[in-house]
Amino acid sequence: MTQRIVEVYPDAAALAGAVAVRLLARLRDVQAERGHAGAVLTGGRVAGAVYRAVLADPARDAVDWSRVDLWWGDERFLPAGDPDRNETQAREALLDALPLDPARVHPMPPSDGPDGPDPELAAARYTAELTRAAAGSPGLPPFDVLLLGVGEDGHVASVFPEHPVAAESRPVSAVRNSPKPPPVRTTLTLPAINTATQVWLIAAGPDKAGPVAAALAGASGLPASMVHGTAQTVWLLDAAAAAQVPEHARTAD
Repeated sequence: MTQRIVEVYPDAAALAGAVAVRLLARLRDVQAERGHAGAVLTGGRVAGAVYRAVLADPARDAVDWSRVDLWWGDERFLPAGDPDRNETQAREALLDALPLDPARVHPMPPSDGPDGPDPELAAARYTAELTRAAAGSPGLPPFDVLLLGVGEDGHVASVFPEHPVAAESRPVSAVRNSPKPPPVRTTLTLPAINTATQVWLIAAGPDKAGPVAAALAGASGLPASMVHGTAQTVWLLDAAAAAQVPEHARTAD
């Protein structure tokens, strides 16, 4: 059964720094054990701050970035390089400055990619890429750490409450009529997310307090309450996002 950890930091800046330290340590530990590591990235304001904190941390040089596989949990189905794409944010904040192996960086296809403006074909292409990376073994490649933001409605990745994608069983799904713009996206589904060894849910700000507390209480139908790592589910919160989380639900230092 997955271990649940809930850590609370004074503010968003402290949260971003702590997540960066934790992420670098996780990648180093996995590489020490297996030689390579796989991480799934997310987007959003806090994620951008985390990526900048990783870049600023001298410990980043202890990671062999050429042996890190990077995936994305979801993407806005927009042209390559669009500033609203999660890939663009991650590249500008961190990835372009790292000695990554380009073959191990796996962005979700853009709307001007090989499948054109068809998100279903783009989702199928990403599924095929995941399958190839699994090296012939059943299922998906190893996701050693999977980062997720938490939306004001309790969504994670681009899996929204009461949206058909929440019941999707394929690893990657197109999302149409997203309740948040842009309306067309691609996303890992809940079953794919839940193959990760560690799932980290990261939230900052008072607008996240309600959905965070509800998810931690196991609210039915809330995507944030339906994700978990196979070994650990880690909630990383600032004080504002944790305002409605009772003390007994928090992990002691």
